[in-house]
Amino acid sequence: MELTLRLVLPKLSRRFRIRIAALAATALLLVPLVALASDVFGDVPNTLPQHDAINRVYAAGIMRACTAGTPPNFCPNDPVLRAQQASQWDRALGLNGTPNAAVYVGRSRITDISSAYRLPGPAMTTVDSAGDVGAFTSVAIGADGLAIVSYLDNTNSDLKVAHCSNVACSAATTNILDGNGGTFTSIAIGADGLGLISYLDFINADLKVAHCSNIVCTSANLTTLDNIGTVGYSTSIAIGVDGLGLISYYDITNDDLKVAHCSNIACTSAILATLDSTGIVGSYTSVTIGADGLGLISYYDQTNQDLKVAHCTSLACGSATLATLDNNGGLYTTITIGTDGLGFISYYDATNGDLTVAHCSNTVCSSAALATLDSSGNIGLHSSVTIGADGLGLISYYDLTNGDFKVAHCANVTCAPFYRLSR
Repeated sequence: MELTLRLVLPKLSRRFRIRIAALAATALLLVPLVALASDVFGDVPNTLPQHDAINRVYAAGIMRACTAGTPPNFCPNDPVLRAQQASQWDRALGLNGTPNAAVYVGRSRITDISSAYRLPGPAMTTVDSAGDVGAFTSVAIGADGLAIVSYLDNTNSDLKVAHCSNVACSAATTNILDGNGGTFTSIAIGADGLGLISYLDFINADLKVAHCSNIVCTSANLTTLDNIGTVGYSTSIAIGVDGLGLISYYDITNDDLKVAHCSNIACTSAILATLDSTGIVGSYTSVTIGADGLGLISYYDQTNQDLKVAHCTSLACGSATLATLDNNGGLYTTITIGTDGLGFISYYDATNGDLTVAHCSNTVCSSAALATLDSSGNIGLHSSVTIGADGLGLISYYDLTNGDFKVAHCANVTCAPFYRLSR
């Protein structure tokens, strides 16, 4: 099976080869991984690396003999025509409505595949179930290599944190950091290796930070950074090249985009600045540190229904250059820096109901190339973007039409075209 695939794949496009390879791996995993008691084919010796795989796909009815006789021949070195390959995949995946019982154990191939043939899924762990908990989560990897998560305990109006006990986070210790609420949490690991969390104290409607007292964050030092009006919505935090926290947030009283630049590592005080006050602006903020060492913030201009970006002019971000990137809306923005050193933003195009990305054309992001990634319904809410180990963007998002969780994996740095995966 592997040999025939190698003969065919070079003739196909790169994207099609990737898809075929993935289907091949899936199909073989769906077949019982047991060697047959005796050889089926006369021309498939035991020394052939694909010996057992050939016997399995034959037993499952996916591939057939090339000659009649006793024993028949498989012709392992013969090329496979595209027409023949289509028939093989049709039988392997049960697309004709009658899946092979040896593979699917008489169940629906879509909804009820036997657990013996399912691909392994992610390990799910309930970390905290004491009441209504888990909204407004934010996660970072600590100095100990383990995840630390900030979140809201809605039942008790508490800011809580969970420190994973292992890499898989199959167990975690949880602690209450603030009894006045922890909405719109965002966590980063400071220069001292300790967690730094920005959040909204919704009891007092203030912007606050919690600086963890140790790696597991059993307690934290709490500081109110801004208490003038109703402030602290849509917080986002990043650690600058100066080792200090930079927090973007929405001042709902004045409808402004604001930033707080921490004065020290523990962020016991900060310098505040208003970056954009033209109209109703500043919701859905997301901040990162650009290749030039300065803050880059994506946010939503509600008045004009635009996606905007602010590029800080200094480390403290006392001012910024502003740019409108998309006039079709920029809700649920999230920003990161790509491997090319340029900003990369995922967001929801509210006008068309699409998942969209903006790839900045320069370091200050005065303009950007836009690409619609998914337009199959009302889709793209609650997006989050990161850069994978392959150097390409990976975006998680919500499909409101179908109620699905989806992921888009970019095919290149600018993310056009892309590969879309669904739950």
